[in-house]
Amino acid sequence: MHEGPQRTTLLELFFDLVFVAALALISQSLASDRTWRGALHTLILLMAIWWIWSVTALVTDLYRRQRPPILPMTIWVMSGSMVMSAAVPKAFAERGFVFALAYVAIHLGRGLFLVAALRGQPAQRHAARFLFWFAVSAAPWIAGGLAPRTAREVLWPLALVLDYGSARFRYPTPRLGRVPSSQYDVAAEHLAERYQQFFTLALGTAILATSLTFAGSAFTSSQALAFAIAFTTTVVLWRLYVHRAGVLLQPAIESARDPGRLLRSAPYTHLVMVAGVVVTAAGFESLIGHPTAQLTPSVIILVLGGPALFLAGRARFEYEVFTRVSPSRLAGLLALAATAAAIRLLTPLIAGGVSALILVGIAVADAVRARRGRPERPSPSL
Repeated sequence: MHEGPQRTTLLELFFDLVFVAALALISQSLASDRTWRGALHTLILLMAIWWIWSVTALVTDLYRRQRPPILPMTIWVMSGSMVMSAAVPKAFAERGFVFALAYVAIHLGRGLFLVAALRGQPAQRHAARFLFWFAVSAAPWIAGGLAPRTAREVLWPLALVLDYGSARFRYPTPRLGRVPSSQYDVAAEHLAERYQQFFTLALGTAILATSLTFAGSAFTSSQALAFAIAFTTTVVLWRLYVHRAGVLLQPAIESARDPGRLLRSAPYTHLVMVAGVVVTAAGFESLIGHPTAQLTPSVIILVLGGPALFLAGRARFEYEVFTRVSPSRLAGLLALAATAAAIRLLTPLIAGGVSALILVGIAVADAVRARRGRPERPSPSL
């Protein structure tokens, strides 16, 4: 086990700044293309960006004791991530190859660096497994970057299946086997803090969308009310994350029967919650920009579907930490679904207001339950 507490470094906080722009650009792309194809593109781009951050956070922790030179590796990933972010708006047009090449270069470059830096150490085998699978997925990434958009929509999801699937099954590699679960020896405090920080960073996307859209508006009374609704929604999303599973991720990892399984599950759960925030932020542009316009199906999906997606991920997160799901989470999902079915003829302002009220209701239910009982200890099922 790691000796002593491990806390986030200033370098890691600096590294995270890159992803504010990436998430904001993905959210803007979804807001400008509110079609099913636009939703597919958003999902692919978000999964790619998230995997860059998630793997880097895990690798930084896994090899902390071996003390490889983290600074050059982090700067390499940062530079590649900035190129990917710049390519996001036209990743399914003329900048597809740039996006794919940057993604592949990040993972292969990091893998080659670690294999060389860890030479002669047992941890080198672990780095070699990572490198092998990212080399395998590089083929569909690059082929997709060179292919037309329709082929790209098939090849890039295939590449993501390889990236996410290999991690889920602990990187089974010829002659090396899979990563033993016991090798997921991380500083729970550090990795839990990294996930907490990234989710907070994702909320910055919602704040950015709210501020920029309101700044470009006419400051009418309905737009001011929409601004207040968007801000309230962002605050409540943060509250729902941290109470209480968000702040108990560290002890949950430490008390889990198999910490490795929980660590391998956490990236997928947080991806769903981050996706919910990105969709919600895209909805804020319609909510504030056109609060009294006719409500279309695409706006309903953004304004109500974003919070619903977050709640679904949050319910899974709660189950991972406590092995149960609060009834208020399920009630909130049902209320959002019922609202989407009944609100078709109303306005984005009303839809956003109802969504915010549902989220506030869940937060109030959490607070009431917390006051009535003693603080709950984590009891992970994994």
